[in-house]
Amino acid sequence: MASGKQLGEFSFKSTSLTFTPGPANSLLVQVSCEETATGFGTTLLTGTYVVGKSGTHNWCGANYLDNGDILTFTGQGTHESSGRHKWRTQGISPLSDGRTFNVEGEIDLAARTWSGKFFERS
Repeated sequence: MASGKQLGEFSFKSTSLTFTPGPANSLLVQVSCEETATGFGTTLLTGTYVVGKSGTHNWCGANYLDNGDILTFTGQGTHESSGRHKWRTQGISPLSDGRTFNVEGEIDLAARTWSGKFFERS
C-alpha cells in the first residue's frame, strides 16, 4: 500500500480493551492507545477491530502537537495474521488539515502494541 515517501513512524501502547458483540456473530474489540508519532507530539486514539485471523478496523483520535495545536484524524483499514498473536495492518488515515496518509504496521497482541510507518498518499 505504501505509495509515497515515508513521512514517519509511530509506536502505540494499548491503555484499555473493551470487547463487544458485532454483526453476524462477530466479536469486536475497541482498543484505546497512547502513542508517539514523528512530528505529531502526543497522540491518543481509539481503534475498533473485528477479532479473527483477518478483518477490518477503523480508528479516530487526536494529535496534541508540541506547538499547542490539535490535529484530529480518522482511518480505516484491514488486518491479517502475520504470525503467532500478530496482525499486519494496512490503512488510510485522513487528517483534519486535509492531508491523507497510507499507514502500515504490525500489532503485537501479546505485548498490546501497534507500531509502523506512515507514507504520503499520492
